[in-house]
Amino acid sequence: MPMNCVSMTSSTINGWFQDVADLMRPTWYRLKELVLGSDYIQSDETTIPIINNEKHQTIKGYIWMIRAVISELVFFHYDHGSRAQKVALELFKDYQGVIQTDGYAVYDIYENKKGVLPIGCWAHCRRHFEDSLKEDKARATYALEQIGLLYDVERRADLENLSFEERAELRSRLSYPIMVAFEKWLVNEYPRVLPKGRIGKAIRYTYNIYHKLTRYHLDGRLKIDNNLGENALRGIALGRKNWLFCGNHEAAENAAIIYSMMGCCKAHQVNFRDWMVFFLNNVHYYDNDYSKDLAELLPHNFKKIQTSLN
Repeated sequence: MPMNCVSMTSSTINGWFQDVADLMRPTWYRLKELVLGSDYIQSDETTIPIINNEKHQTIKGYIWMIRAVISELVFFHYDHGSRAQKVALELFKDYQGVIQTDGYAVYDIYENKKGVLPIGCWAHCRRHFEDSLKEDKARATYALEQIGLLYDVERRADLENLSFEERAELRSRLSYPIMVAFEKWLVNEYPRVLPKGRIGKAIRYTYNIYHKLTRYHLDGRLKIDNNLGENALRGIALGRKNWLFCGNHEAAENAAIIYSMMGCCKAHQVNFRDWMVFFLNNVHYYDNDYSKDLAELLPHNFKKIQTSLN
């Protein structure tokens, strides 16, 4: 039997998108509170094309990803496409805890902020040395081998199902000596390479943030890299190939709200459609009853409801 098709105008679909984002906005603000209220987050940014009506072309904007590592909650933040330091200052102004990022200089301001501990991402360093293999195979291979040893320790901790305390002890015993020796190698090799060459840039990048890179070994809860945060950005990277661009800043902000809920669904293995039905059926119960907590509507709590029913 032929399927019946319904034709809808783009304005109708855009209107639904706007309305749903507006319904989600208060819950998104509650999600933001929960993520920034945790004591260990990962942060990263990715590009998002925006239509500039004055220039009649797309421009490159940025959307921020912030992930609470322990609770596996993620939210996306959009501020007129900016990646500037002022966005980070406003976004993290009250944050207290560990913040894991790449080497983007915007985050350097938190190095001296009381109550905040910035840590680095070894995966980003590894990529720099991988890019250097064709230029200087010997040095790049050595660096990758040392980084690989650090990841071997993490795999061992995973296989042995170590507690946070046991993982920290294992890192102090095995990872820390590797990092001390690797730092000496960085210092010795940097004067011997071209500063603007790929290997020179890899060594400089790694050494400049080395104090952040080594901190993860102090606490077994902390990750060696930011890969789980980057995984949360993959949906946007895939989306760029399909929806191509956001029509304006308002549409990009709405997209950030939707992506936040999708990211939480993915992290907690919740079917997004099932959660959407639950959300739309229950959100208006929270309109006038301020004793209710909007966090109850978030995907991870929906999963608890599903589990209890099953």
